[in-house]
Amino acid sequence: MEKEKKKSFLTFFMDYGWYKKYLLPGFIAQSVLVAGGYGTGRELVEYFVQYGPTGGLMGMGLTFAIWAAFFALTFEFARVFKAYDYRTFFEKLIGKGWILYEIAFIGLLFLIMGVVGAASGSILRDSFGLPPLLGSGIFLFFVAWLTFSGSKAIEVALSWWSYLLYIVFFVFLVLGITHFGSAISANFAADTVKPGWQMGGFQYAFYNIAVTSTVLFSLNYLESRREAIISGVMAALISILPALFFYIVTIGVYPDVLDMEIPANGIIALMNVKFLLPLWLIVLFGTMIETGVGFFHSINERINSTLLAKRGRGMSNLARGAVGAFLALMGLAISNFGLIGLIAQGYGAISWVFFILQGVGLFTIGIYKLSKHSNSN
Repeated sequence: MEKEKKKSFLTFFMDYGWYKKYLLPGFIAQSVLVAGGYGTGRELVEYFVQYGPTGGLMGMGLTFAIWAAFFALTFEFARVFKAYDYRTFFEKLIGKGWILYEIAFIGLLFLIMGVVGAASGSILRDSFGLPPLLGSGIFLFFVAWLTFSGSKAIEVALSWWSYLLYIVFFVFLVLGITHFGSAISANFAADTVKPGWQMGGFQYAFYNIAVTSTVLFSLNYLESRREAIISGVMAALISILPALFFYIVTIGVYPDVLDMEIPANGIIALMNVKFLLPLWLIVLFGTMIETGVGFFHSINERINSTLLAKRGRGMSNLARGAVGAFLALMGLAISNFGLIGLIAQGYGAISWVFFILQGVGLFTIGIYKLSKHSNSN
């Protein structure tokens, strides 16, 4: 009788069907989103905090509602049409118009890599006086290695790093309330709501919504509409919670936080807790790598599906790693434009592209095609 191989705790945990269906897509989405979405805190200032403590909170609620609906519909569309890479997904959704989405997706990829590169350079320079090139080298190495390793390794790395991130963000929240509790209460009590919070929440939701394309490869575990909807809502919740933790702390240093290039660094310096900065930097660098890996893996999956269709053979691991390294280098070159400018101008413009191609397309053509498919079956 053959001896059974013992599974490691990690493999055993990842094998649970409920985890793969309801939590894994959310952890991948959150991992990809965080570095370009709220890792430095500057993004939250641009789209939420500037509208006042209460206004920003309302904007964040709007973002969550949009994400919940959008993730759920995206997951169901991918499940029904077996569309587990963005080219297949958008061919099923808008036909030949999928090429427009690819152009926007690659543009966003370089924009986010520019933000990540600028942030990593600023963090190392401001915190340790080290050359920004060092952070770029670390980023490049791990992105190439993980993209080389393939889907399973990426699933494990992105989901488990999320646990560490949640712990650190929760510690950040507790320390923030400890140090700025009275200021947080006073600022929320003032009930400040400035005009434009709706647009802030809307733009933030849609410039980040492209993250759904980086999750598609993990959706093949979904088996029913109910599972797709629950998984989508959970993905939105998992993605927004760390941002909410961070937001609450930023309100403790409002309005000074509006002028900080990297609010995370400024707030941690005000706390004067020695262990927090290195811990934060480790987590932030990890999320930068995760963001790059998530986007680059989506590009690889799109190339792989095309190669399989044309020649019956997909990409080698070496080719996957080479694509990841090349795209990382291109994105890092864009980082020279500066963090605040990239976030304030680039993200705002591209959010409209994704609103039209993904938002309008999915909630009109997507719903129609899902309905037609249900009726025919």
